Amino acid sequence: MRILLADDHALVRRGVRLILDREPDLEVVAEAGDGAEAIEAARSQEIDLAVLDIAMPRLTGLQATRELVALKPGLRILMLTMHDNEQYLFQALKAGACGYVLKSVADRDLVAACRAAMRNEPFLYPGAVTALIRNYLDRVRHGEEDPDQLLTPREEEVLKLVAEGHSSKEIAEILFISVKTVHRHRANLLHKLGLHDRLELTRYAIRAGLIEP
Repeated sequence: MRILLADDHALVRRGVRLILDREPDLEVVAEAGDGAEAIEAARSQEIDLAVLDIAMPRLTGLQATRELVALKPGLRILMLTMHDNEQYLFQALKAGACGYVLKSVADRDLVAACRAAMRNEPFLYPGAVTALIRNYLDRVRHGEEDPDQLLTPREEEVLKLVAEGHSSKEIAEILFISVKTVHRHRANLLHKLGLHDRLELTRYAIRAGLIEP
């Protein structure tokens, strides 16, 4: 299985690579330091599985997952994260990930998760399964709407990059869209969220967990 590994910490990548490369059926063939680099690597390399950190610059692992699913529908994706967090777990599954592995137990779970992905099976750590069932039961009980559908995935990507201080031209290059399209998404964001400028967008992005304060 040819693997793309994306994490913005080189030391983490090195450790994860050691875990994977000692297995005869697993091989890391590409590495990336952020979500945008991961997409570029996927365009230029033949890969079967992407192992992505959630919190990365430019494009998060969640945003990169959505792009990769669209780019290569057959690609399997695992989220590797330090966040034992229900919100991230649900967003990862909705984005198209087939597994969710905690870094704290990567030496125990990651190889098993990769092999599950090879069999087209999902992989969740025990606490994630519990959270998934509890969330489902709560939704059935309360009939709640999903609040994060206010923004489209592309609008969320533009919002994150705007909040990180990228210019419209830079955003267009990162997302492979036109500057005009970036301006349209930005206008839609301001309208949908009832905001007025970049500063307010940045504050919203921090509250939404897209960037760190």
